[in-house]
Amino acid sequence: MASKKESTFINMVITLFVVSAVAALALGSVYVVTKEPISIAKKKKQEAAIKAVLPDFDKIKVMKVLSADGKDSLQFNIALKNGKPVGVAVNTFTEEGFAGRIDVMVGFKPDGTIYNTSILSLKETPGLGTKLDKKKSDFPDQFMGKNPATFKLKVKKDGGDVDAITAATISSRAFCDALQRAYDTFEKEKAVLNSVSN
Repeated sequence: MASKKESTFINMVITLFVVSAVAALALGSVYVVTKEPISIAKKKKQEAAIKAVLPDFDKIKVMKVLSADGKDSLQFNIALKNGKPVGVAVNTFTEEGFAGRIDVMVGFKPDGTIYNTSILSLKETPGLGTKLDKKKSDFPDQFMGKNPATFKLKVKKDGGDVDAITAATISSRAFCDALQRAYDTFEKEKAVLNSVSN
């Protein structure tokens, strides 16, 4: 019969150290194994979002620009067809969501009209804030074909033109905030975008 180890401070520290080391090694191994597949999946999701929010194109030029509000940089994916810009997919964000950050891809035609939108990531309340996603409701459809120069990107409750999702006004406001950030930056960078070609 094996003898029981004496419960001393040193034995407890050694046991805790061994358990912590094994757990850290296991977590590190899982991270190494999953890092690349997660990165590939994220890239594929972004590529699919770019295709979903832009008219037909044959080439993409990518550039990072500081957002109009100076908070962070946005990625501009400039779509070209036969060497001419046909639209820009802007990877934008908001920190105003009910559950925090929401990442959105919004496509603009060269005149600033919204072509389409796609949610990249959100942690909003299931069944409410998740309706920002086109797969869950028709909320995003109201932005298609609208130009923020004349279409106010605010919910009607705040004097804008956007019909908020019932019981998810905060999420609706956040979505508008993300689109407004993208549009303001698009307008600020319009001269640069118009000079892009093959």
